[in-house]
Amino acid sequence: MGVAPAPFVDQRQVRRNFARAAATYDEVAVLQREVGSRMLERLDYVRIEPQRILDLGCGTGASLTALHERYPAATVIGADLSEAMLRAGKTQRSRLHWLLPFLRGNRPPLLAAEAAALPFAARAFGLLWTNLMLHWVADPLPALREMHRVLAVDGLLMFSTFGPDTLQELRASFRDGQPHTQRFIDMHDYGDMLVECGFSDPVMDAEMLTVTYASFDDLLADLRRSGSGCAMHGRRQGLTGRTAWAAARAAYDGLARDGRLPATVEVVYGHAWKGEPRKTADGRTIIRFEPRQRSR
Repeated sequence: MGVAPAPFVDQRQVRRNFARAAATYDEVAVLQREVGSRMLERLDYVRIEPQRILDLGCGTGASLTALHERYPAATVIGADLSEAMLRAGKTQRSRLHWLLPFLRGNRPPLLAAEAAALPFAARAFGLLWTNLMLHWVADPLPALREMHRVLAVDGLLMFSTFGPDTLQELRASFRDGQPHTQRFIDMHDYGDMLVECGFSDPVMDAEMLTVTYASFDDLLADLRRSGSGCAMHGRRQGLTGRTAWAAARAAYDGLARDGRLPATVEVVYGHAWKGEPRKTADGRTIIRFEPRQRSR
């Protein structure tokens, strides 16, 4: 019997990265909040009144209050891989509840959970929301299958993630053959995965954003403080040598425009519905069974 290949993403390193960043995450997560805001705007074009909402990969919970305000009759639940991020979010919300009494009735349940093994019953949610989480999972396909499982019929999955052009300047600046960013998947591949998992009417689109920094070190600090450092299995395990750092810094500095260094971000947006199981002409229900493990 062959040994299954190791996943590309080191989930233990993802946990470590976000545990270290939990205390500083809200200070630097400007991009994450901006993408979440743009996702909320897209809900303006969707007619849905969910009774239960899951924010998967909620981090410190920036989207929870906004989702509750949009759907005040719904129960909003947050789940994240990092317990440290959830604790930081609870501390922040406790502070806000003290300062803003009108928020005291809005305390969404939070729990630690892996996207590929959600601790919820089938068809539990009318809306599953996940902002910039999918590139942190070892394999998006099992996670998307779980999202499909816990969505109610006619429920909506809405997500964002990063596409392949994200941090292209940083990748190009290193010449050591080691990964220095996450692996980012093309939006067309996400569309194929949604169909494979049984979602209907998937819609995918992407936009390019450019974030600028005063220095190479500022970019690296921003990634570190937001938990966005590389967590790939193939990353360099030891310290990068001074020569490699100097070469990467010089290469990146050559991209400066008006004294600022650009960092490209490709934001992928997607949404899809969970439809009724298909039936044959004689009324039999068609159910697709997937193997427990997917060959690579």
